Amino acid sequence: MSPIEFRNDDTLAVARSLLGKALVRTTKRGREALLINEVEAYDGELDLACHASKGRTKRTEVMYQPGGLWYVYLCYGIHEMLNLVVGPENHPAAILIRGAGEIIGPGRLTKRLQIDRRLNGLAVLPESGLHIEDVGIKIPRREIKISHRIGVDYAGPIWSKKPWRFHFETDGLSPTSDVGAL
Repeated sequence: MSPIEFRNDDTLAVARSLLGKALVRTTKRGREALLINEVEAYDGELDLACHASKGRTKRTEVMYQPGGLWYVYLCYGIHEMLNLVVGPENHPAAILIRGAGEIIGPGRLTKRLQIDRRLNGLAVLPESGLHIEDVGIKIPRREIKISHRIGVDYAGPIWSKKPWRFHFETDGLSPTSDVGAL
């Protein structure tokens, strides 16, 4: 998928559309493709759970760029978190990739795929070593579970309860036949 495809200003629609796509990590050791099965949306400065709610900073600058870039940050000084920047320039929105394949949890995902802040700001292209592929799997809307985002109680009751987490059960779906181990 091209970075331009992530410049849609409907962050929630882009988040849902990522379900069933393959997150592909390529390193010197090989290629691994995992089916994205859980995401959370963060949409703009008014969203008190979004990092951009504090305004433009060195950390959030990448979120203000046109969609199609990776936003990777350190959480609690321990876990790297992988986000896809979406939307038009100057509209800070991102989608946290919470789960893919059998990996549940954004910190576990980045650890398994060796994702760190060196990818921050890079384009979602094979050349970056991390990209998204459409593998022809369409998740029916009725199979997508919707719930509130996790770990954002600090944003207050309105923003922490937004139903902006989307996930589904993979039931053994495999994104590609050429999935290799890292």
